[in-house]
Parts: sequence; structure tokens; C-alpha cells
Amino acid sequence: MKKLYIKQKVFSIGEKYTVMDENQEPRYYVKGSFLKIPKTFTIEDEQGREISKITKKVISLLPKFFVEMNGKEAIEISKHLSFLKAKYSISAEGLTVDGNWWDMDFEVSQHGQKVAEINKRWISWGDTYEISIFNEALEELIISLVIAIDCVKADEAASSSSSS
Repeated sequence: MKKLYIKQKVFSIGEKYTVMDENQEPRYYVKGSFLKIPKTFTIEDEQGREISKITKKVISLLPKFFVEMNGKEAIEISKHLSFLKAKYSISAEGLTVDGNWWDMDFEVSQHGQKVAEINKRWISWGDTYEISIFNEALEELIISLVIAIDCVKADEAASSSSSS
């Protein structure tokens, strides 16, 4: 099992943050585009190689986010019409997400077997997520999924604050 931590900087203009391992060593770097449409996030490994890119589809009735890995779409997160609250579906290479992903407290399974567990740490400056990865072969996909979910949450928060 491997543990990784995503700690977002509270006041980061360019939306950059680092994914650290248990020893506080950098493992991945997340970089958001600044003043670019469509908004994109890239995830790079320690050597600066891009492992995935998260993009929000701009021209769409309801928001959709895509995660591209190795030149192919690996994850799609789509918002659905709902009366009372936002509903999203996640489509990702045989993965299912169970739990409260809106509060970043959920499990990721593949074909019925738990492959990762994500928990938000509440006593921290900025958002910190602890990711326990049980199938290390899926590490990059899991990291990309967690960051994509966080992008969806940030987009939803920004749209609800601008409409009020």
C-alpha cells in the first residue's frame, strides 16, 4: 500500500500544488492554466513528464470534465440535471467511486475490488487529501481521478458563488 498526500496552497494564483509521499517528498506536480479557456490542469511526474491532462468542455449544456492519459480519454465526469442538488457520474476504465466524493471521503474500486481510499484531512491549512493506494499499478489513474474530482468541486463552487 502506498500513501500520497495532496495539499493545495490556499492562496495560489496559478493553481499549482504538489502531491507528496509519506516522507514529504514530491511525487507529482499539478499545474492549472491561468486565464486560459478552456481551463486545463496538467499532472506531471517528478521528472516533469506529463502523466495526464484535465480539461473542462466549454461548449456543453451541462459541465463535463475529461482526463486524458497517454493521448486517450481515461476519465469523464459529467453533471446531470437534478432538482435539488448537483448529480455527477464518473466513467473511468472500469473504476467505480463509492462514498461521499463531494466531501472527498470515498473509495475507488475496480471490478468490485477496492484499489484506493481517499480522505480529506480537516485540521489543516488549505485542503489536504490523504490517498491510500492498494493497487500501485493504478497510481497515476487514481491521482488523476482525485484531482479531476477536486476540479469539478472547485468549478461548482465558483459557479454557485458567481450566481449568488
